[in-house]
Amino acid sequence: MTASLATKTLRGLLHELRAASPSGCIKQSLASKYVIAQFQQYETTDEQFCKAKDEALFLGQTYLTYLSSLRKHEEIKKEYHGRGERSVRETADLVGFKLPSDPK
Repeated sequence: MTASLATKTLRGLLHELRAASPSGCIKQSLASKYVIAQFQQYETTDEQFCKAKDEALFLGQTYLTYLSSLRKHEEIKKEYHGRGERSVRETADLVGFKLPSDPK
C-alpha cells in the first residue's frame, strides 16, 4: 500500500510543479529532478522496513498539500479579488443569485 501511496504522492507533486511552471514543462527543472531523486533514495522493497521512508513520504505529502493549497489560493484570490465597485448584477452573479426581472 505504501508503494502506491508513494507513487500517488510523487505524481501529485510533479503535477503541482508542472502547474506552477510558467512554461508547463518540468523535464529539465531542478525541483522535479530533486523530488524524483528523493523518492528514489528512499525506495524500499517489501522485505525492508525503513523509518526514513515513512518520514520522507510524510514530508512529500506535506509539500503536496502546500503546493495544491497555494495554487487553489491563487485561483480564489484571482476570482474574488476586488476590482473596484461592482454592479448589483455582477455581485449577484458572483454569489449565484438571480435578480428579479423588471416588469416594465
